[in-house]
Amino acid sequence: MELHQLRCFVAAAEQLHFGRAAQHLQILPSALGRQIRLLEEDLGTRLFARTTRAVSLTDDGAALLRDARAILTRVEAVEQNLRNRSRARGARRLRVGAIDSAAAGLLPPLLHDFRVKHPEVAVQLLEEKTVRLLPKILSGALDLAFVRPPGRPDKRLELRPLLMETAVVALPQRHALAGRKSISLAEIADQPLIVPDRRSRPHSHDLTMKLFEEAGLQPRVVQVADEKQTIVNLVAARLGVAIVPRWTSRMAIAGVRFVPLKLRQAEPAGRLPLAAAWLRGSRDPVRDSIVAILEARLRKYAREA
Repeated sequence: MELHQLRCFVAAAEQLHFGRAAQHLQILPSALGRQIRLLEEDLGTRLFARTTRAVSLTDDGAALLRDARAILTRVEAVEQNLRNRSRARGARRLRVGAIDSAAAGLLPPLLHDFRVKHPEVAVQLLEEKTVRLLPKILSGALDLAFVRPPGRPDKRLELRPLLMETAVVALPQRHALAGRKSISLAEIADQPLIVPDRRSRPHSHDLTMKLFEEAGLQPRVVQVADEKQTIVNLVAARLGVAIVPRWTSRMAIAGVRFVPLKLRQAEPAGRLPLAAAWLRGSRDPVRDSIVAILEARLRKYAREA
């Protein structure tokens, strides 16, 4: 029995709906279901009674829910106590997570400015997707993360909107449109398109699809890929073009040209939101210091977003 399994069980038991529970935890429903099955197998009992219309707790499930809540409350108290003791001893560490485009565009200047002011702080970095970063904030594994804000954020999270990242078109370097100063959607409507997987990158996927939908155009999707780096490498291999956040252009990949996407009156659908996230109500002077630097210099960082 693992803590992650208990957290999945408690969320499912409180929601009595696996889809909503998975959304609450920012994980895929299939991953939630797998953790519940593993827990049931480990304990040798069924925790949920499932029908085609409803989910309910079994007697063993109800008993475990009471104990699981107490266990998780105690674990959170122990974790917080140890973090407080570590900071009291003068430990100076900041654990930061970021989605790929923020890691490429926002973190370099931000960490440079932070290090000038706080050279004694060791910064640990984790580059991941939003759906994997937010649970790490909730578990205490990260102090701060730069993410795409979820549609229904967990109330335990503090989310600070930062900026809207604009979109560019990634094309093979020798593509006929690669020399243009800007490109319209109509000009790439007939091009083979590479898009992110919506399950792991809903914001980036919807950015592309909604742009075409609002323009009354039908995209010609030929490939779906999970990682931004993979998408750009597929573009370099001349398998298609892709619409990506502007900071993606800072990934050093030979054979790719990034051209601004020309939209009508800066349509909102052509921008991706970026937010800073941390645990609501938590106290951390080191984290607060980097957030203060970010807020003071955000306009400077956002100029190329």
